[in-house]
Amino acid sequence: MPGMGTAVNVAAIVAGGLAGLAFGSLLKENIQRSLMTVLSVSTIYIAVQGILGQMLAVNPDGTLETKGHMVLLFSLVLGTMVGEILNIDQMFTDLGIFLKVKTHSTGDARFVDAFVSASLTVAVGAMAIMGSIQDGIFGDPSILYVKAMLDMIIIMIMASIMGKGAVFSAIPVGVLQGCMTLFAQLLSPVFTAAALDNISLIGSVLILLVGINIARPGTVKVANMLPSLIFAILWAYMPWA
Repeated sequence: MPGMGTAVNVAAIVAGGLAGLAFGSLLKENIQRSLMTVLSVSTIYIAVQGILGQMLAVNPDGTLETKGHMVLLFSLVLGTMVGEILNIDQMFTDLGIFLKVKTHSTGDARFVDAFVSASLTVAVGAMAIMGSIQDGIFGDPSILYVKAMLDMIIIMIMASIMGKGAVFSAIPVGVLQGCMTLFAQLLSPVFTAAALDNISLIGSVLILLVGINIARPGTVKVANMLPSLIFAILWAYMPWA
């Protein structure tokens, strides 16, 4: 049934977050710092793997060739400009503050940072988009099931270190993936193979920046770069692409 993948994904995030909260109270501060470093490095590694997978190509003679430089520049520059004008980062922060108040978590100084960082980690990327489309068109949630397992582990670690704000990343995941699944039939002609490759590249770059933010919170306003994903799709339809 279409939508089952997102439902399982959301449930996995909540379950992982609750487990992390229970587990996190047992961790000493030095262990939390070390786990934060591990999470940052692991996120960056996953992102770099995705970037290299899209930017490196092997020629028939065995030599390596790089590609994707222009789509990277085009998407990130224009997308960041739009994101800064709209101030999407502030929208995420305001939502985090709203949830912080509604959940009576005003004493949790890390709630908003945890919510924003966790949301961007699990809601951005090719798996979320391709999995939602596959679920919506073919009723096949397999990609989202794999993503659910990964997200559960990621959020468990983030919640254990950063607090319960990470658990609420289930909300943007549910909304974004649910909408993509719902409108998958209409959007399928847009998501060509080239468009999905571009999304994978830019999404991996954004996840790389999230990894940096986990180590040094607030270094990059990643949310303001989210429109880059739209420009990545548009690039696939340019006559020179």
